[in-house]
Amino acid sequence: MKEFNINSLVRKNILELQPYISFRDHNEFENAVLLDANESPFGELSRYPDSTQKKLKQKLSEIKNISANQIAVGNGSDELIDLIIKVFCEPKKDSILMMNPSFAMFGFYASINENKVIKLDLNADFEIVKDDFIRISKDFKSKVFFLCSPNNPTGNSIKDIEFYIKNFNGIMVVDEAYIEFSGEKSCIELLEKYPNLIVLQTFSKAWGMAGARVGMAYSSEEIIRLINTVKAPYNVNSLSSNKVIELIDKQENVKQNIESILNEISWLENEFQSVNCIKKVYPTDANFFLIEFEDVEKVYEKLLEKEILTSKRSPQIPNCIRINVGNREENIQLINVLNQCETL
Repeated sequence: MKEFNINSLVRKNILELQPYISFRDHNEFENAVLLDANESPFGELSRYPDSTQKKLKQKLSEIKNISANQIAVGNGSDELIDLIIKVFCEPKKDSILMMNPSFAMFGFYASINENKVIKLDLNADFEIVKDDFIRISKDFKSKVFFLCSPNNPTGNSIKDIEFYIKNFNGIMVVDEAYIEFSGEKSCIELLEKYPNLIVLQTFSKAWGMAGARVGMAYSSEEIIRLINTVKAPYNVNSLSSNKVIELIDKQENVKQNIESILNEISWLENEFQSVNCIKKVYPTDANFFLIEFEDVEKVYEKLLEKEILTSKRSPQIPNCIRINVGNREENIQLINVLNQCETL
């Protein structure tokens, strides 16, 4: 990687943009009379939330061993993906790079922002071909590379991630939405080494808080400052923020839930071996399986008929369905229906 200069990568209008600053959230008061924000004086949620998410960031700082100034909190990781593209990618001019197949929202937000989407095709094992990465990075000079590990929808962790961080001359985003299931080390440990790195995580998966919509970006203070400059002032509501803070204080419950899901993964792996309509089960480091079927259309329709909702990935990934790991009762229902598919 060349010498990193953040200002050479940021859109000029963003560098000149003045962030919205809530006077209340950037000052300390003991018994303030709040007449500054046109709120109602009545109601449990009548006041705007803290626009800087100070309490939540402090909690995250403690569990991630990173400065609170290196954390941005978003309305889900989706908002943070959108903000990263807005900070660094000039509409109709710059491009993003993403793996193919991978999380569709990387390309979705790039397209909304009128940025070209360059796709890096994975090999048969859903790994990046390093020579292809070097060639495509050189040819297209994309501003941002979104690398998802463990990858959605394939489930595998990408090998040698540091190679891609080190050899990408732009902003490197590693999406770790499923990291808690994988046993792999988080790239948060590499932030001090690589100033172009952003790590995304979420409370939606292992933490069981998808309905709260809370995602995090970890990066350098410079990059976090830029993300906070373009985000909406009150992007995370009080209910979600408070629920997540409560959950952080009950981490043992979360660890037990993760252990239960890992046990269900092992149980399902064993059950899948005797299901004849399954052609291949891909290895997973996430809380879902990518499964290839002999007749994917019939299997998908049978599951839907029994109101078992899954994610058909065919034709992009031929004959494959992505299936989430549920609780034991849900997983038994899944296996029972798959066994019925053998007679179709």
